[in-house]
Amino acid sequence: MPTGGIIILRVVAGSAKGLKLQTLEGAGTRPTTDRVKENLFNILAPYIENSKVLDLFAGSGSLGIEALSRGAESAVFSDQNEKCIQIIEKNLEHTKMTEKAGVFLGEAALILKKLSQHGQKFDIIFLDPPYKKGIIPQILQHLEEYGVLDEKFIIIAETDISDELPESTGCMVTSKVQVYGSTKLTFYKRN
Repeated sequence: MPTGGIIILRVVAGSAKGLKLQTLEGAGTRPTTDRVKENLFNILAPYIENSKVLDLFAGSGSLGIEALSRGAESAVFSDQNEKCIQIIEKNLEHTKMTEKAGVFLGEAALILKKLSQHGQKFDIIFLDPPYKKGIIPQILQHLEEYGVLDEKFIIIAETDISDELPESTGCMVTSKVQVYGSTKLTFYKRN
């Protein structure tokens, strides 16, 4: 698997349907496949319109851009890899979504704290960190602790099928788990 090579994803549906997105290959990035993305957004369809989206561990920004393409009001993208941030910015420009987006370079917990200080709240949160690192339970706590969750929120955690996630934590509870090959999507809602 070559590192630093560029592979191409596409926007599956909505105003930017069919547009290609750049992403880094290797070096720890693992883009969500079109199949998983299509199934994910079929589940999210009732929640997308006019939502405020947070794409943590955004990589290429593919999930947040898909949400914007399908009618989300705004999206915030965060990643701690500077090359990923550059690709997100290029992808937003290419899909003409820059006006609806904020892009932040930094560690997820620090970005959540900063968003909290600016009073930002989100309806849909994508968590797609590196697999098998045990990052998600702590991030779920930070999402609640920093008060960035809207009254009706949905969190989607993408992990390896073997990753263990809590059934519930604080104000949230697992509402659905979907498995696609070796990828697991865990959905959290307010309990």
